[in-house]
Amino acid sequence: GLAHFAADNGGFFDTADDAEALISRPQDLTDNATPSGSAAFAGALVTFAALTGSSAHRAAAEAALLTASTIVTKAPRFAGWWAAVAEALLDGPYEVAIVGENPDLVRASWLSARPGQVIASAQSPASVAAVPLLADRGLVDGQPAAYVCRGFVCQRPVTTVADLQVQLRG
Repeated sequence: GLAHFAADNGGFFDTADDAEALISRPQDLTDNATPSGSAAFAGALVTFAALTGSSAHRAAAEAALLTASTIVTKAPRFAGWWAAVAEALLDGPYEVAIVGENPDLVRASWLSARPGQVIASAQSPASVAAVPLLADRGLVDGQPAAYVCRGFVCQRPVTTVADLQVQLRG
């Protein structure tokens, strides 16, 4: 996907390079009632990078954001989604890994809503290995645990909602 939409300026086209031939490939960077395709793609790249640790996808999101810098500064009304991508990149984004069955930890994570925050949870060891953010994270003293990370560097794991809320407040 990334290679088919990439533009030479670091942004993205609205159509893939292998799609039906057009007179001109559109590249609209402005948001309106819906986000621009480039802003939505950049946001998805931030999320993917946060879940997988892919520095290439994070770099692609950062490069795309640079292509929209004029819109963000001169016409912010048309750059809301770009601003959200920028905020997510600046804030981390927070990556929350929850291992073991504890719906209260999951609920507290969803209620924190940090910019660009991603949450991955698994109840079984087999599920942990399938998601890079969850890999090598386990129960703490036999209890479900939450790991609050940024750039795959985690704070100490916590087992209570109160401790998780403290970490998510930053």
